Amino acid sequence: MTLQVRAVTLKHLPEEMTEQVERAFLIELRNVPHGDRPRIVMNCSSLRGMSSPVIHFLLCCLEEAMKRNGDVRLSAVPKTLTASLQTLGLDRLFKMFDSDLEAIKSFQRGAVPAPPLVRNAAANAVAAENAA
Repeated sequence: MTLQVRAVTLKHLPEEMTEQVERAFLIELRNVPHGDRPRIVMNCSSLRGMSSPVIHFLLCCLEEAMKRNGDVRLSAVPKTLTASLQTLGLDRLFKMFDSDLEAIKSFQRGAVPAPPLVRNAAANAVAAENAA
């Protein structure tokens, strides 16, 4: 059995989010080479605040990734901003990790082989009757 390990894209967010920066990031994310099921880690260590443009940007990134069955994870979120994310309920949308490496590994933990085919209870009962 062969497992395909998909690439993870790591992006560092700037200190402040402007419309131009947001637009450039979103264009770049739309063109991520791993178009199917993009896996993106956003390093938030440079962020100074959780402003409306930052929140909008994070949600747009998540939307773009989810359109293609992907996900966005946050890394290195300053402790001062973690409370803001929790207050806004964004901690339920984004998985957060202390480091980039932990966030990247979290994607790879999901890459486990599919379990063998498990029959439902009815199929098991029929198989048991046939065996008897």
